[in-house]
Formats: sequence, C-alpha cells, structure tokens
Amino acid sequence: MNQEDYAPEEAYEADGPGHGGGEDAGDDAEATRREAGDAESSRASRSWWDRNADEYQMEHGAFLGDDRFVWGPEGLDEADAALLGPADSLKDKDVLEIGAGAAQCSRWLAAQGARPVALDLSHRQLQHALRIGDDVPLVEADAGRLPFHDGSFDLACSAYGAVPFVADPVGVMREVHRVLRPGGRWVFSVTHPIRWAFPDEPGPEGLSIAASYFDRTPYVEQDEQGRAVYVEHHRTLGDRVRDVVAGGFRLVDLVEPEWPAWNTQEWGGWSPLRGNLIPGTAIFVCERP
Repeated sequence: MNQEDYAPEEAYEADGPGHGGGEDAGDDAEATRREAGDAESSRASRSWWDRNADEYQMEHGAFLGDDRFVWGPEGLDEADAALLGPADSLKDKDVLEIGAGAAQCSRWLAAQGARPVALDLSHRQLQHALRIGDDVPLVEADAGRLPFHDGSFDLACSAYGAVPFVADPVGVMREVHRVLRPGGRWVFSVTHPIRWAFPDEPGPEGLSIAASYFDRTPYVEQDEQGRAVYVEHHRTLGDRVRDVVAGGFRLVDLVEPEWPAWNTQEWGGWSPLRGNLIPGTAIFVCERP
C-alpha cells in the first residue's frame, strides 16, 4: 500500500499532499503546485519509492503485516470487506496487484488460494517483498504499460498504488481493462479527493479548508534544478468516476471507510480525530463488462 494527502499555495510544507509518515522528500526539496506530465511523474515516483522504501516499510510494516490485505490507513481489511468477492471465491483466480509495494496484499490473496502477481514501479519495494518471502511472483513495471497479454487476469487490485501518482489515470484504467477477462473486477483505493482541500495535518489544524477542492494542479516536490522528486495528482470524486467509465469499466460501488474505534494510530495526515469527521480513503469497485 502506498500512501498520500493535500493543499494550498503558501504553506506547502504543512499543507501539501502527504506521502504518509515521515518519509524523506529529498534534501532541500521544494514543494509546489505545477503541471507534471506522464514521464516526469513516473520517473519521480520510481526514484521516490526506491529512496524511501526502507523507511516506509520500517514505519508501517507492523500495521500492514506480512500477509494482510489492508485498503488504507483506516485499517479496512479485505478479509472483512470482501470487495474483490468472498474469500472462498478467490481460489484459483489470477489476480494482478498494481503498486504492490512489499506484496503484503498479494501474499494474503495467495493464502486464499488465488494466483497473484505483484507489480510495482519501485525496485526497492520489490526487494522488500523478497525479504518477506519468495512465494509471490514479482514484476517491476509501470502501471501505464502493463507487460501482460490481453485477458490474463480474473481480478485486479491496488491499495493506494499507482493511481494517485500518474498523470494519465485513464491510460491506467484502459491497461487494466485490457489485461482483465470479461466480468473481471478492478478495485483500487486512493486518498479521498476531499482531503486535497485540507492541510495534511493529523491534529486540529488539519480540519480547516485551506485550498480549493477543484484545483487539479499536481502537487510536486522538486530539487534545486526544478526536477520533480515526488508527484501526486489530484482528481475530484467526479473525475475519478469519469476516469473509470472512460477506461471501459462499470462502477459497482464507491466505499468510504469510516475510522474504526480500535485504530488509534496516526499515519501522516490520517488520524482518529480527522477520520471521525471527514473521509480519508475512497475505494472504487469496478467491473469489466
């Protein structure tokens, strides 16, 4: 699971999209809002996750587990939510996990009898997957150019992977559509779009509107030469729905997990305080006709 959040033009350090939990943005990185195309976004994501994978897994590994399928910082478990289908229906299904990180979700799928493939852009994240175990096939590739034949999978999933970081989300949707078999389900989670309007702070300062929800300008952290080292793209809720439809999918459900009483942790801008008042995650449940 790969993490994020958002906000305005004059206080980026406190108010920009969070990559969730103290990861290094790079020495002297400047946060701004500017356009960032597909190639620049992909390059920045690969380098950022390679650079921060160790710290990310160290900080969040205990919460994610080695073989747990969690949809977001709220802690919604696929074992309970069954957004991909009942656990007993996963047996012998070919499943593609996009933006798999250390492949925790794929490992859970394998335990249900599925045949998962874990794909990630970051070589270092996949090294962490190998550190945990070599029981899941791993593929290093870009979500916008999936290296699989048409109709290779029954299901596809992504827990905060790829979708928030690409400049062309419809391109990713179409690629997922291509590799799925008819009737296949595509389920992905992203930071809830409303969070772009709020500072990325877990405390009371994160509860006041600080930016326009309708400003789609990407959040970018860049080095002294102006090269992006981290990029995140904002889409409104309506944009996300239109992206799904433009990709050839039918939207079956849109899940906004509530913050559970048992979860007392803070994760970047996510916290019990904010989670009890505004949604932090949006999960899109889609089907390929």
